[in-house]
Amino acid sequence: MKLRLAKPEVVIDIDPLARELGYISEHADHVRIGAMTRHSALLESATLQRRLPIFTDAERVIADPVVRNRGTIGGALCQADPSEDLSAVCAAVGARMVIRNGAGERVVDMDEFHVGPYETAVGPAEILIEIRVPTHARSGSAYLKVDRRVGDWAVVAAGAALQLEGDTITRAGIALAAVGGELTAREAEASLLGHAPSDEVFADAARLASSACEPVTDQRGSADYKRHVVGVLTERVLRRATERAQQMREV
Repeated sequence: MKLRLAKPEVVIDIDPLARELGYISEHADHVRIGAMTRHSALLESATLQRRLPIFTDAERVIADPVVRNRGTIGGALCQADPSEDLSAVCAAVGARMVIRNGAGERVVDMDEFHVGPYETAVGPAEILIEIRVPTHARSGSAYLKVDRRVGDWAVVAAGAALQLEGDTITRAGIALAAVGGELTAREAEASLLGHAPSDEVFADAARLASSACEPVTDQRGSADYKRHVVGVLTERVLRRATERAQQMREV
């Protein structure tokens, strides 16, 4: 509404639902996050910091305390802004969205949920109620963002999540924000599978991620600059995610 992209005849205050839909619950192989969980709760969650640190990384660079105390993960995801951080985070970790309507619930992955800029799979008689994120004992994740000032929308952002079996990468997620193209860098993800983590492997994945994005030149920077930053950030988040996965393995 602020951007004048929508002019609804009726606006419904769903804030009272925060009591029911504001939670972070830990399970054996996944974490559940209520759609009305505040940014501040995500930032302060010991569960997320331990099992899914990519959320902690992202929340540290989202907006300011006023926004973080009121804004919710569901609101951010449903806005589907191309520069929005948590969409990239959820895509990188393979999160699934639980959508409820009058007939029941359906669960979709981020590829289906994120239809395009400012558009999601949530229909006019539906509501996002929960985010389910798979977790693994030997996994790590990380998120980095370049912005013009603290709390600003991203100029470029990248998130990565890796799962290791021994010294081999068995699952990889790479997601980008603010640079056009698909939310996830699928070729870059595929290039990592079956390899041991190394600078050479990460550099190749970064090159593929840079090639896959479609940035535009604007007041935040040139397309060439943004594409270069994609490569730099992709390598960095892959290294950090690997370090965290190895630390989890040692625990």
